[in-house]
Amino acid sequence: MKYPSFKKSVELLAQVRGIIPGAAQTFSKGPTQFSAGSAPNFIVSGKGCRLTDLDGNELIDYSSSLGAVTLGYAYPAVDRAVAAQMKRGMSLTLPSPLEYELGMVLKDIYPCAEMVRYGKNGSDATSGAVRAARAITGREVVACCGYHGWQDWYIATTTRDRGIPGGVKALTKTFDYNDPASLERVFEENNGNVACVIMEATGVVRPEKNFLKEVKRITHKHGALLIFDEVVTGFRLALGGAQEFFGVVPDMACIGKGMGNGMPISAVVGKKRFMKVFDEIFFSFTFGGEALSLAASLATISEMKRHDVPGHMARMGQTLMDGYNALAKKHGLEDVTKCVGYPCRNIVSLKDETGQESLLVKTFFQQEAVARGVLFCGYHNYTLSHKVRDILATLSAYDGALAELKDALGKGGSREIKKRLNGELLQPVFRKL
Repeated sequence: MKYPSFKKSVELLAQVRGIIPGAAQTFSKGPTQFSAGSAPNFIVSGKGCRLTDLDGNELIDYSSSLGAVTLGYAYPAVDRAVAAQMKRGMSLTLPSPLEYELGMVLKDIYPCAEMVRYGKNGSDATSGAVRAARAITGREVVACCGYHGWQDWYIATTTRDRGIPGGVKALTKTFDYNDPASLERVFEENNGNVACVIMEATGVVRPEKNFLKEVKRITHKHGALLIFDEVVTGFRLALGGAQEFFGVVPDMACIGKGMGNGMPISAVVGKKRFMKVFDEIFFSFTFGGEALSLAASLATISEMKRHDVPGHMARMGQTLMDGYNALAKKHGLEDVTKCVGYPCRNIVSLKDETGQESLLVKTFFQQEAVARGVLFCGYHNYTLSHKVRDILATLSAYDGALAELKDALGKGGSREIKKRLNGELLQPVFRKL
């Protein structure tokens, strides 16, 4: 196998590490997640579902900018909308009418959306919703389940908790997915002081035994607000996100990522009686109503409706998921690796010879997938630009990568895999330093 060169990428990475801590602005885009030496660390352009790296390698991409791209890179209709708005101005002294126009579109799409406020990142939306819930209820404790961004109130629950005051850590409690009893315990142990439950309605595990309805019942029984973090599920599971898909309507929801096809925009949407508190709390920043992203979002959602993007994602994802699992069986690796989750977004688990999830095996598989033209990052976020030909090309690449994995495991397991690595070992984002 002739491996692609990442010489320019490695050279630039060495320089970048001297000036940018972590060598990237987002952990999930950094060299801990893309093996320096066997995968690219810098991208110079994207078109459709393909990226071109600093060394000129073209790769089919499945991160889709961490799910922020839903139509495809450099998508013409969105680019035209952004270019047209750029001629009229980007960040203006007073609000743009586009704020109202997009708000009415979101109100039509999301079941809970009677009012809307905009942000730039998912963390803006989740933190704004939590602040609103605390203001409404007069309570301080937050119950959460899932990943909710970088702000103190949530990151206090993770291993990346350095720099966060102990008093902040004490106010956020976690509960377990598909375990209503664990949520009940949070309420019981915090004596009427839980302001809200904020949760990802689903990740790759599906809700069981009416779990979401039970969460809503428990939350309202205790006088708290229910917030769905739909930054990932919004516009993917369905146009109206998980609340439309599962038929469970929260009090507020946080959306972002794919709504602007890569342009930075997020929003808190919710019922009017709760959203009106935004008149009183401080949720205000210079670029909250930046017009290019508003225009991009309007164009993106229009294209989503026109092409049934969630349906397209599901069809492409089901084909890849079924094909991957068939390949794993073909190579006798069904106990080592499988593709699981929803058709619109799925993940690949990779285990070593002991049956444990393995970053070593993931690094090796990434290396082999990249060598065959696929930028593998452990999961698949599909876009409208992923077509059947791309899925088939990906499965062909995975076929070759799985063959290499089978060979390495058979000739020495993890020891042999270490010998065959061309780059740095991947690292978890959340870890004790």
